[in-house]
Formats: sequence, C-alpha cells, structure tokens
Amino acid sequence: MRADHSEHECIIELMSPGDAVISCESLAEVGERIVAYVDHIGRIEGRVSESGEARFTLALMATERKRDKLAAQLTWLANKHELGLPEDRRHERLSPDRAASEIHLDDGRRYPCRIIDLSMSGAAVEIDVRPATGTMVTLGQMRGRVVRHFQEGIAMEFLRVYTPEQVRQFV
Repeated sequence: MRADHSEHECIIELMSPGDAVISCESLAEVGERIVAYVDHIGRIEGRVSESGEARFTLALMATERKRDKLAAQLTWLANKHELGLPEDRRHERLSPDRAASEIHLDDGRRYPCRIIDLSMSGAAVEIDVRPATGTMVTLGQMRGRVVRHFQEGIAMEFLRVYTPEQVRQFV
C-alpha cells in the first residue's frame, strides 16, 4: 500500500531484516512510506530508499524485537525445504463451510465476523473492529485471546486446545 492508500500487487525479490527489494508495476518514490502484507511474514513497513526500473528498495522500519523475529522467519523460510521441515503450525487449519459467526467481548459487545480458518488451537477471523491484543473474546463457544491483527481482522488463540470433533462443528 502506497502513501496515497492505493494497493498494488508486488513481488519481493530479496529481503533481509533491514530492507526488501520489491518489483512492482507501480513504482514508489524515494522517501515514500510503504506498508506491505507479505505471505508467510505478515505486515512490514518502511520508506523507499532507492527507486529504479520496475523495482524499489524499502528500508524497513521495525523495532529490534521485530527485526529479530523477521530474521528468524526468513531463516525458517529459506531452510524449510532443504531440511524437510514441516509447516510452522501446531495444528492443521481448516476453512469452515459456515464462515459467518459472531465475536463476543466480555463487556457484552457482539460483532459479526467471518471465520477465515480455524484449528484446534485458534482462528483467523475477518472483522471490522480490532479488539486490542490480549483482549479476551469468544467465537461461538470457543473462548480465546486476540494474539495479533492483520489487514482483514484478527487472529485469536483459544484458551484450550479443542478436539477435532469440536472444531468440525464449525467446519
């Protein structure tokens, strides 16, 4: 997403915890703030440090903790195929047949949502509101805590691991 809030599909050619070389039909200007949602990585942001033919370099703005996490993610992505590593998920994710649901907050507020995917230990939910990270929420009968935000909504981790049968009630 460029500074004018326009969104464009791009490809990351090279990436490190400090910067990313991005090819895109829409070229960003040097100094422009960019927010990107990257598969397997999540949200990154930064300012364009170089811009050239069909690509630009994004100098990432991140805390030291975020850079450390990004380094670990990039290392895992670079090595998972060579080492035969499994996906970095505790439980299989399923897409529900009945995606429409509702999130309940402890103060009684209720918000319609759409379940993107669901596992024995958590869910990704498309929702217009963004309860703060750490907020206790209930999805159907499954109680959990908001663990992160993403472009479409929230990810929640359940307070307990549900059985596959319990999860299938949603699928």
